[in-house]
Amino acid sequence: QVQLVESGGGLVQAGGSLRLSCAASGRISSINDMSWYRQAPGTQRDLVAVITSAGSINYADSVKGRFTISRDNAKNTVFLQMNSLKPEDTAVYYCAAHICTVVRCQWYWGLGTQVTVSS
Repeated sequence: QVQLVESGGGLVQAGGSLRLSCAASGRISSINDMSWYRQAPGTQRDLVAVITSAGSINYADSVKGRFTISRDNAKNTVFLQMNSLKPEDTAVYYCAAHICTVVRCQWYWGLGTQVTVSS
C-alpha cells in the first residue's frame, strides 16, 4: 500500500514563507510526476506545480516567481517552497504523485495540509 504524507503547513503573515514536504512510502517501484494542488473553501482543487521524474517543471501563473517545487528521488519526497505569500494563497495544499508498484501505476493523494496567510 502506498501513502503520501504532507507536512509543513501552518499560519504565516503576508510576505512570509513556508516549506511544504510530501513523502511517499510503501511498495514503490517508481515515481513519475509529483505535484502540488490547493483548494480554498468553496472552490475547486487547482494545480499549483508539477515536477516530472526528469525534472521538468510547470507552475500555475498565480505562483510563478514565488513558489519553487523540487524533489528528492532518493527519499521519494517532493517539496514546495513558498515565498512572498499572499492571503489568496490560503488553502489546503495536497500532494499528488503518479506511482508505480508491481501491480499498477496510478495517482495517489495525500490528506492535505492547511496553509493560512494572514493580512
